[in-house]
Amino acid sequence: MTDIVMDDAVWADVEEGTEALLQEWQVAEGDSVDAGQIVAVAELVKTTHEILAPCSGKVTALKVAVDDTFGRGAVLAVIEG
Repeated sequence: MTDIVMDDAVWADVEEGTEALLQEWQVAEGDSVDAGQIVAVAELVKTTHEILAPCSGKVTALKVAVDDTFGRGAVLAVIEG
């Protein structure tokens, strides 16, 4: 089981407590994904960021809904390989 999180590097210059907005999922629960595939799009401080699958496998859970906010390190989805 592998968690999908927003790349820590995009949070580097962001003030603590700032949240991102999940704009869209490009996968659904049950979908197979490849490592590096775009799985979601989020906005952080007026900048859009693509969220990539860290490994290949099957998406078993989407933890954050579209239009919900999330903080640094939040688990957005889970992949089982």
